[in-house]
Amino acid sequence: MSERAALERARDFGEVACGYTLEEAARESERCLFCPDQPCVRGCPVGIDIPGFIQKLGEGDVRAAYDVLTGTTLLPSICGRVCPQETQCEGVCTVGQTLEPVAIGRLERFVGDRAIAEGWSTRAEIEPNPFKVAIVGSGPAGMACAADMAKAGCAVTVFEAFQQPGGVLRYGIPDFRLPNEVVDAEIAKLTGLGITFRCNTVIGRLFTIEQLVREMGFDAVFIGVGAGAPVFTDIPGASLNGVISANELLTRCNLMRAREFPERDTPLGVGRHVAVIGAGNTAMDAMRVSLRLGAEEVLCVYRRSRTEAPARAEELHHAEQEGVTFHWLTDPIEILDDGKRGVRALRCQRMELGEADASGRRRPVAVPGSEIELPCDTVVFAIGTSANPILGQTAKLRLDGRGYIAVDDDLETSIDGVFAGGDIVTGAATVIEAMGAGRRAAAAMKRYLGLAGADQPYTLPGPDSLFGLAPDQHGHARVMLA
Repeated sequence: MSERAALERARDFGEVACGYTLEEAARESERCLFCPDQPCVRGCPVGIDIPGFIQKLGEGDVRAAYDVLTGTTLLPSICGRVCPQETQCEGVCTVGQTLEPVAIGRLERFVGDRAIAEGWSTRAEIEPNPFKVAIVGSGPAGMACAADMAKAGCAVTVFEAFQQPGGVLRYGIPDFRLPNEVVDAEIAKLTGLGITFRCNTVIGRLFTIEQLVREMGFDAVFIGVGAGAPVFTDIPGASLNGVISANELLTRCNLMRAREFPERDTPLGVGRHVAVIGAGNTAMDAMRVSLRLGAEEVLCVYRRSRTEAPARAEELHHAEQEGVTFHWLTDPIEILDDGKRGVRALRCQRMELGEADASGRRRPVAVPGSEIELPCDTVVFAIGTSANPILGQTAKLRLDGRGYIAVDDDLETSIDGVFAGGDIVTGAATVIEAMGAGRRAAAAMKRYLGLAGADQPYTLPGPDSLFGLAPDQHGHARVMLA
């Protein structure tokens, strides 16, 4: 897939990847073997019918390919851009055993983008039921759960703490990877299902989870608030001016539009020499945003080698192309003061790799006498996130030892009728894994509410449907017990 030139794109927030043309998508679709055992489907956390949509695409029927996709996901343009396909569907692609795997993500993005450009939508025939469902958080887990519950006929309200829906898709991923226009278009599809969004609503401050159930009349609740509390190390100097988290940097830049300061009233204050601690996808985003905000030099400081970096290979490659300087096997041990409570430099120690630790990666070991100073005026921590404590402090939810919400096999919490999934349960994961959790929770919620077909993925009614019900569901009646 073609990309914009590195030096050109590093000066603005325009999208890096240009997307497939119809001819390129058709040619790539021809590489699919349509394996009978469908390993790609098993590798997808939400079980998209990958061979099905690729076959339609290869036949030249892009609209039919979109219909296949939306039988499982309403966010193809988003998933096609930000999902780590190389470790999921493409990672188990049979073609990839000898050649490059089929570019499933790029094909999904092409179909999703064509749907947005043409204004396509898959309007489900929905039979309303009397149940009200609350979704807390409008990130990928919440949106996936909301879509499935709306398709099942429930009245769905999504509560979002920020001023715009989208969660991490909006505040955490820069426009050059995921344009806000794409997020807006995908959210519009949810609104088209009848889902109501209530923004600027912090559950646990305006009202509690218990109040949603007991006083506000919701029959079931899903919590998908993510894990957005930043993590800092306790090295000396971490409280100096000029030390920020990647979460704050990205939220101010993306959601609050600080990159347009002073036209927008949100300042950011990133300096000219930025050091980012960490080497995951969030770290890559923070470094590349810093370049676009005018930093003259951006450093990546990571205590392991390039091989162990958790970032997607594509994101790492893009950061290298755009001029980020990488200091591998380098561990920060102190942030140095400039004498005015600001940052002067980052003092580090060189490392070498020892035996593997519990994560399966080789453990970094300090090299004696190898300390160095890296001059900088801004230090960004991008070493992970933790659960926001607000819900745990205001609701009687059972938490695990890390502070995340504890759930059973059906993703139900310790409060009857309240379910949870995504990063607030597992810790930081991928967008598609969060969507998978949202769909799993929706299936469990439908069973809890006694809705027919709760164990089956939602499919569009065919020509033999009656009032939106497939033939094998004719004659079913819902019974409400007093």
